[in-house]
Amino acid sequence: MQPVLEAHATGGFVLWPVAEVKAFGYMPLNGELTHLEVGTAVMSIAGCNDIDPEDGLRPPRPADPLGSFLHGLLPFDTLFAAGGLRVTDSATGVAFMPGCCNGLEDWREWHQVLEDNGQVWFGHDPDPRAERHGDAVRLTVDAEQSASPVIELPATDLRHLLAGVEHDLTGFLALAADWAERNLPRHVAVPVIAALARALDLPAAAEPPVGTRDAPTRP
Repeated sequence: MQPVLEAHATGGFVLWPVAEVKAFGYMPLNGELTHLEVGTAVMSIAGCNDIDPEDGLRPPRPADPLGSFLHGLLPFDTLFAAGGLRVTDSATGVAFMPGCCNGLEDWREWHQVLEDNGQVWFGHDPDPRAERHGDAVRLTVDAEQSASPVIELPATDLRHLLAGVEHDLTGFLALAADWAERNLPRHVAVPVIAALARALDLPAAAEPPVGTRDAPTRP
């Protein structure tokens, strides 16, 4: 089980260094990403929330390029991070993927599956569904298909897998804090990391040390 983020195309992006990834592919988040991969992940999460202001619901878009790109990420408590949890059965090769409009900000909903007769849907097209059956959990890749592949595992295993997901996300957030210190001005780095924690439903990371430089650096 891996937390995965839907990556945005990086072509033409110049605000900070990024790794080239396949557009709309999924990139796992963990504490082992490279510096450039972290930059791509931050870019993708910010891009998910880069919505033009309308009806006074969002503040005006700042004029500077960095502030303009981050304007939808910083001021709001409710954020979206397209993706979810990917589960792969190593014995059969069946992969359970998040559906459309699913987000990592809701990854803790998986714990509801562990409740008695718990059932949770994770987007559509396909329509992935996880449900509890006694001591087992059944993951249906596409519940709209009668012959959909399924993954079955003990409920106790799911608890351990979800603990691993939290470990991966926490590791990524730690990397992102270091990345922000190196690539963003301090007055931007601190709120960006707080926003990423909200987007991943994690406790906020510690602030960068006092000696953080105000000017971005390059690897």
